[in-house]
Amino acid sequence: MGSSESGAIGAGEIIVDGEGFMRLPPRDDLAVIVDGVRFAQAGELGILARSGFLPEGYWRDPKKTSETFITLNSRRWVLTGDQARLEADGTMTLLGRGSTCINSGGEKIFSEEVESVIRSHPDVRDALVVGMPDERWGQQVAAIVALRADAQMTLEQLQSYCVDRLARYKLPRRLVLQPHIKRSPAGKADYRWAASIVSQ
Repeated sequence: MGSSESGAIGAGEIIVDGEGFMRLPPRDDLAVIVDGVRFAQAGELGILARSGFLPEGYWRDPKKTSETFITLNSRRWVLTGDQARLEADGTMTLLGRGSTCINSGGEKIFSEEVESVIRSHPDVRDALVVGMPDERWGQQVAAIVALRADAQMTLEQLQSYCVDRLARYKLPRRLVLQPHIKRSPAGKADYRWAASIVSQ
């Protein structure tokens, strides 16, 4: 895991059963920061942050720089934008990016968590998850899935696989099969493309 701002954060344990999509081990250069002003206590949600060798900021964008790069306890941190929870043992459970969060009936659903479960299916090669409009709930979960060669899948089969691994409100309500999932050369998900596929 990593980003342009934070550099390589490292690897963690992928979560298939349970909340979140990845668990990072305790490290001195990683923290969960709440509201950009304090370190999280055990059980609290915040934004994953990293310290150490960091960029000076964004080129000619002091506002974005001040929002992303902060100083806390005399140490400089970059806020990654990834929501995380600090656990009692010091590990950090990554929930997902706020920008891709789906709001369904007031419940927050992080795309990355649902994607991780779907990608664990043996017939799935890749998947992206986005919100689709819903009159009753505001948004519902839509899954864009690329299957392995000769595999087939229905929405009901996907839901049946996910139901023991996700809360019911996080289950996909629409399945769109695609030959390939669009990503950048670095592997970054193209959620704008995914949203356009769902709206067709």
